[in-house]
Amino acid sequence: MTRFEDYRERFDRIELERADGVLLMRFHTDGGPLRWSVSAHHEFGVAFGEIARDPDNLIVIMTGAGDEFSGPAATFGAPDQLGSMSVAEFDVLRSEGKDLLNNLLRIEAPMIAAVNGPALRHAELPLLCDIVLAAETATFQDTAHFINHAPPGDGQHVILPLAMGINRARYFLLTGQAIPAEQAKQFGLVNEVLAPDQLLPRAHELAAIMLRQPPAVLKYSRLILTQMIKREMHDFLEYGLTMEGLGIVG
Repeated sequence: MTRFEDYRERFDRIELERADGVLLMRFHTDGGPLRWSVSAHHEFGVAFGEIARDPDNLIVIMTGAGDEFSGPAATFGAPDQLGSMSVAEFDVLRSEGKDLLNNLLRIEAPMIAAVNGPALRHAELPLLCDIVLAAETATFQDTAHFINHAPPGDGQHVILPLAMGINRARYFLLTGQAIPAEQAKQFGLVNEVLAPDQLLPRAHELAAIMLRQPPAVLKYSRLILTQMIKREMHDFLEYGLTMEGLGIVG
């Protein structure tokens, strides 16, 4: 068990605010849109673990800073990215990759994603939330794997087939397809598409509606609705990460 005061200022890339049991996570880099990196990969898994251990988090809202959810588009061989990794370096990333998604799924509070713009890196994170809202400017794309010379084994291969069907998911992962918000809604990835200035107000409105339920109902509903995803992650995440490593360093 942890207390909010113990971790609220701990992270460089996640701004945390909490009011009336609603925890707002805002991903950022130096106050602007999140620039993904190996160090961010490590920090996010730790942060999700701390949030999961805090029973005072009743609802969690996930969003990004500025006009992007996550970026930039990956470039093969760039510093702090996959193309320059040794076997030992990727083994660390493999371990952290398990923590990243498994710790997110260990959060027992219902989660709302407010995707405020393009999600070009780790688009699976908002899609693992229970409710997914997207700004009209949002797009979903995997730039870091197949089109960047890496097998797509970091968890998108698990959640995307569950969310939009296996053939759409395979096409998405093998072509680098960018899915705009309205199409993402048609595919079942997104529940609502809103103007950017309506995104967070709607997330807080939904959180307020859910908070009418007792804490036990919130917790056990989250557990029910993530059990199948946890099973799929258990069966296929380790395998996917291992295949990704073989493809990169082999």
